[in-house]
Amino acid sequence: MHRFLPALILLAAPFLARADIAVRDDTGAAVRLAQPARRIVGLAPNVTETLFAAGAGERVVGAVEYSDYPEAAKRLPRVGGAARLDIEAIAALKPDLAIGWASGNSPAHIAKLRALGIPVFLSEPQHIDDVATTLDRYGELAGTQDAAHAAAQRFRNRVQDLRQRYGARPVVRTFYEIWQQPLTTVGGEQMISDVIRLCGGENVFANLKSLAPTVTLEAVLAADPEAIVASGMDAARPEWLDDWRRWSSVTAVRRGNLFFVPPDIIQRQTPRLADGAAELCADLDTARGRRGP
Repeated sequence: MHRFLPALILLAAPFLARADIAVRDDTGAAVRLAQPARRIVGLAPNVTETLFAAGAGERVVGAVEYSDYPEAAKRLPRVGGAARLDIEAIAALKPDLAIGWASGNSPAHIAKLRALGIPVFLSEPQHIDDVATTLDRYGELAGTQDAAHAAAQRFRNRVQDLRQRYGARPVVRTFYEIWQQPLTTVGGEQMISDVIRLCGGENVFANLKSLAPTVTLEAVLAADPEAIVASGMDAARPEWLDDWRRWSSVTAVRRGNLFFVPPDIIQRQTPRLADGAAELCADLDTARGRRGP
């Protein structure tokens, strides 16, 4: 009997390789694949970036506009934008998996992809620690578990270092400005609010449930933040950040605590969020140092 075991194992190997992969996405839906995905379309820039970080870059065959990191992502065929997917372009790529953004993609578009028989995994990380979980899930879907787990652990280590260093420091009341017109901030359930907490800060609009609520100028002045942090559209510091200087009664203005963090490293739910968190933590610590004796 023992001499037949190797042959039995060889015969069973193809069936073992076809064992289902089942991963639950951030909406609670189970996504099943017969084998690791080999042709993946990223339906949001943060999705594509995280797939590359999870070691699955060679398996990504399409991406939406603004998928610009890493460099290789810029060369991928485009399938529309996150909010206006090109269903025909996606189908033409013959993907065996599409990974979408639950709050950024149109539910109608996602339904169309599923109707075409394309499995769709929806991602919606809400807390900074969810980035590591997302890396692990992408690795499982693409069969790149080792690379994904290593990237996830590096991210967890960096976040834990920041938490230990800054988390217990005196609180800095912070207003995070996504955009000026309309005046847009982040609510308490948005990941940037979680980063502010990680750094020992307090989002002055944490009581708002919307992810990106608009607020009035009067509300910001009444909140009197100690630090104002802006992002903008690209790597350049937005000129409108300095418009706050006219309001000298605001503590952040009076102490010169007008800070800029590039949006790509703090507004995308990717491993580079650790870089953005490090910058924000350093900025809030600068604000603490300006309190005087």
